[in-house]
Amino acid sequence: MAVVNQYKFKGIDNSTSGSALVPFGTGNPLVNETIIIKSLLVTSAGTPTVTVTNNSITAIKSAALTANVTTELLTQPLIVEGGSVFTIQSSNTDSFDIAISYLNIKKEKID
Repeated sequence: MAVVNQYKFKGIDNSTSGSALVPFGTGNPLVNETIIIKSLLVTSAGTPTVTVTNNSITAIKSAALTANVTTELLTQPLIVEGGSVFTIQSSNTDSFDIAISYLNIKKEKID
C-alpha cells in the first residue's frame, strides 16, 4: 500500500444559496483518504455568520463576517477523516466565497 500526499486548493464562488456547502462532495473524503485543512478563508458581500461542521460536529459556530473583508476561520489545522461529511453554511443568502488550502493523504493499493 502506497501513501500519496497531494497539496490542493478548493475555491467555491457561492452566489446566494444560503444552504450548506459540501466542498469535498458528499461522502468525501473517501474512506482511504484523510484531509488536513490548513487554511479556510471566507469573503462575503454581506455580514452573515458562518458555521462549519465536520461529520455533524460543529467545528466553528457562527463566525461573524464583515462585508468585503477576507477572514481566516482556522487558528489550527482541521482534520477531516475519510467517509465523513464536511460542510460550510452561511446564516443568510449573502454571496460569499470560500478558499480552502489542504493536504489530501491517500492510501492507494498497489497490485
